[in-house]
Amino acid sequence: MLLYYITDRTQFPGNGTAQRRALLDKIAEAAACGVDFIQLREKDLPTRDLEILAQEAVETVREQAQPGNEKILRTPLLINSRVDVAIASGADGVHLRSDDISTGDARRIWARGARAPIDREGSSPIIAVSCHTAEEVARAASEGADFAVFAPVFEKKDMPNARAAGLAALRDACQKHIPVLALGGVNLGNARSCIESGAAGVAGIRLFQERDIAEVVRLLRS
Repeated sequence: MLLYYITDRTQFPGNGTAQRRALLDKIAEAAACGVDFIQLREKDLPTRDLEILAQEAVETVREQAQPGNEKILRTPLLINSRVDVAIASGADGVHLRSDDISTGDARRIWARGARAPIDREGSSPIIAVSCHTAEEVARAASEGADFAVFAPVFEKKDMPNARAAGLAALRDACQKHIPVLALGGVNLGNARSCIESGAAGVAGIRLFQERDIAEVVRLLRS
């Protein structure tokens, strides 16, 4: 089961400085506990502030795989939507919105802008795509995305107007020859049904931010 932590520092208590510190601590925790991907999704930040935070997040992730932590594989860090910030910060890839540029365009921009190969196996960026229909998942697959994130699968209390796609739609999306991760209202109680519907894994914000990640990982993979 692939696990994808999506960040939102505004959900942490305290002022901006405290939220930033809590976010970096949670990123370190996720990287140390075996989460497969982390998406830095701080959409409200100005470009320069986002780039600085992204650089700090990249350093935080890499610290978890330093000598002394040989059993920890480095968790890829993706930047939401901003290919330029991903390149500048040394991130591993980008997570594209459904209405963003194409995966092919993102790879071409990366090839022109990257100053050096990514410090992991292979030099190509990881590109994930947000999808809301099976057709969008099929398009992501045809364009060469590494995986799709399908949402919202379940209803979300904080987004009552967002219509849940449901497990049948997730099952259809998972037939499109690309790994699909389930997002939207996914919790410890319903994650199994997503996997049984064909999902390669699950993604979430609160799923990871509001709990001890080591325990979440253990329960989801047990």
